[in-house]
Amino acid sequence: MEQWLNETLYPDWGQRFRVLRTLAQVRSSFQDIQIVETASHGRMLVLDGAIQITEADEFVYQEMLGHVPLLAHGAARRVLIIGAGDGGVLRRVLLHRGVEQAVMVEIDGEVVRLCQEHLPGIGGDAWTDPRAHIQIGDGIAHVAEAVDGAYDVVIVDSTDPAGVGEVLFSDTFYADCARVLSPAGAVVNQCGVPFMQPDELRDTSVRRARAFPFVSAYTAAVPTYVGGLMTLGFAAKAPGLDRVPVEELRRRAAEAGILGRTRYWTPEMHAAAFHLPPYIADLLP
Repeated sequence: MEQWLNETLYPDWGQRFRVLRTLAQVRSSFQDIQIVETASHGRMLVLDGAIQITEADEFVYQEMLGHVPLLAHGAARRVLIIGAGDGGVLRRVLLHRGVEQAVMVEIDGEVVRLCQEHLPGIGGDAWTDPRAHIQIGDGIAHVAEAVDGAYDVVIVDSTDPAGVGEVLFSDTFYADCARVLSPAGAVVNQCGVPFMQPDELRDTSVRRARAFPFVSAYTAAVPTYVGGLMTLGFAAKAPGLDRVPVEELRRRAAEAGILGRTRYWTPEMHAAAFHLPPYIADLLP
């Protein structure tokens, strides 16, 4: 008998995947975790019934979440990653030769353990890189306790603003992010698919604007995420980080050592991603 995984994020629209086998199904202290192997998208991580990442297209999301803020900054040495327990963002951050320290704080240790076991290609050798510091704990508390200016970039790879991920979208959290960032620092976080979740980008942009003088967003086309373009919220303490020219991005990428090593990110894609269609741009403050 065929087995299917049905994802129903919305009451009137969903998708399904043919499952070849279930690799893990665990109830952690925080959420239901499932890793399955599908016929079309390879292995995928599912949290509380919502697909987080698949082997087939994870590179789109991970590259845009990792490379864009680091190259927008241009000289990031200290990076904080909150969530991202699969290791994909950590791996992209550590591709940048100028990064001296990447701290990853994931609240659910079971996500890390299961992804290391069943999705080893996503994190790769990032787990053993000496610049990586993995902490199993509360990202909110980590940011609240960090010293001023501790990081150059903060990357938030959370679930949607419900359940375990809800507190990562609060006014207090963004205020703490602004405090712990260096003067040219930036924070990025996923803001859902605005065609289906317009309030997510609208509300979080308003909250970011209370703590940061420069707020924008950029897009990534991730086939697995139902509803079209995924938006990634971007907030910076300095102007112009969302409008770095293509040739400057190319120079920074070459200097960082990632030019020609990506499957989605390019200098042109980076620059274009910040030019939003009106239906998305109208959601920003």
